[in-house]
Amino acid sequence: MANISGFFGNVVSEMRKVSWPKRKELTRYTIIVLSTVVVMAIFFAVIDLGISEAVRWFLAL
Repeated sequence: MANISGFFGNVVSEMRKVSWPKRKELTRYTIIVLSTVVVMAIFFAVIDLGISEAVRWFLAL
């Protein structure tokens, strides 16, 4: 039981050392991540559509 309480004591100690982002930074990072996800989703959707159409065209020959 001493190991478990020591572990959680160390966790609390390390969490106090963390430098948390400010609200403005967090908002900026969130917008960057969401916009990157949207751009990548559109990119892969276009690629998938192109490959699907190529396979359909090839099978129709």
